[in-house]
Amino acid sequence: MKKYLVPSLLSANFYNLKDDLKVLKDNGISIIHLDVMDGMFVPNLSIGVPVIESINKHMGDDFIFDTHLMIEKPERYIEAFKKAGADILTIHEEATTDVKSVLKDIKNAEMKAGISINPETDVRCLDEYLEYADLVLVMSVHPGFGGQKFIEDSLQKLEYLDKKRKDNNYNFILEIDGGVDLSNVKKVYDRGVDYAVAGSAVFRGDISSNIKEFCKIIGEYDE
Repeated sequence: MKKYLVPSLLSANFYNLKDDLKVLKDNGISIIHLDVMDGMFVPNLSIGVPVIESINKHMGDDFIFDTHLMIEKPERYIEAFKKAGADILTIHEEATTDVKSVLKDIKNAEMKAGISINPETDVRCLDEYLEYADLVLVMSVHPGFGGQKFIEDSLQKLEYLDKKRKDNNYNFILEIDGGVDLSNVKKVYDRGVDYAVAGSAVFRGDISSNIKEFCKIIGEYDE
């Protein structure tokens, strides 16, 4: 599967969000990561339906909206995020009591269904859900805040999930989020990651230059 850099808008300049999005588009970015936090599942608040709706209204044709719900009982908002423009809707295994039903409901709403786990969660808990998932997201930092250091143990989780995918002929997208930068992105791609989410490493400094450096690494996998 093709490798992608997926910028996380959590690290964008919200005062000039339109400009940042244009830079992403002009540099060939086709997927953006949208972190939604409720202040309960994680100790922080972030964007929600109105912001996603606004971006979709003006630039919905330019990007795939990879929407990551770090909220309790995400099943309450499936339809709202569908209407807002989400293309992929990822929930946390730890955030709901009936994961399979929520994944099925997301698919029934004609979105790709994703499932994520926190760093302290045993990756094997995902085994029973992999056949229902379109995307599996490994958190490589504790969710809630950007700019954290990459947790190296996440690499083992990626290896486990990539092997599960190959052994069972699953076709889910393997994604990682948290502390990804130019120093470690090759390591995650080498372990089967398809979508590498990066925030600070994209938006800190010159966005165009940062993307070009990531794309040099991605280019090694296209040969």
